[in-house]
Amino acid sequence: MDEDKSRPRVGVVVIGQSPRPSVAAEIAAVLSPGIAIDLVGALDGMSRAEIDAIAPTDGSDALFTLLPNGDAVVISKQVVEERAAEKIAGFAGKGVAVTMLACTGKFPALSPDIGMSAHSHDGLGEGAPPVVVLPSKILSSLVEAVLPHGRLGVFSPLPEQTALIAGKWERPGIEVVGVTLRPGSGPEAVDAAASAMAQHAPDIVVMDCMGYRGADKARVRKLVACPVILAIAAAARVVEELIA
Repeated sequence: MDEDKSRPRVGVVVIGQSPRPSVAAEIAAVLSPGIAIDLVGALDGMSRAEIDAIAPTDGSDALFTLLPNGDAVVISKQVVEERAAEKIAGFAGKGVAVTMLACTGKFPALSPDIGMSAHSHDGLGEGAPPVVVLPSKILSSLVEAVLPHGRLGVFSPLPEQTALIAGKWERPGIEVVGVTLRPGSGPEAVDAAASAMAQHAPDIVVMDCMGYRGADKARVRKLVACPVILAIAAAARVVEELIA
């Protein structure tokens, strides 16, 4: 954690474990120079055996993440939600004004005011309560604003998530098409997924996981003839607006 208290700081909670330098780098690429990124993991302190033991109960409880050693794991959203709430409250208690959850899943128990009861009032300048940025809310509002009707393409990490994608994104006037693409995949896999998406002729594409990278978006953009929204960049731009 950066200890220079003169620098503006953003807290980031990844759903797996820290460190995640690739995630921090993608966020830093959007933020203004000088903003410190304090990144922690919801599962920090857990052994690999403990992580393997928190398997999802079904597709709606499944989350995908990469561990710091590069291993891909599928874990329970319910467990992550409970532990992430503690990390967010911890940032608030330390006076971090803005904290972002690095996951695009929907977490009913998390809300933008989750850290208010725990924050250090005197540590936030003029006493403003801390802000929690939930990427799922950012993405849904953004897509609703720019795509009132049409076909929405969604990349998601797991087949079980792709199978449920309509329930997350559908609304009147919107047709949802999904393609599975694991974050961290090589160029050939990204190109194959992009080609599959292009066959659906979407009007807008959302890369619906914080593990997708700017390089992935660039490859998708070459093959899909429509705007592409990268979740981590969209969320980080909101953080930038709140801090800068």
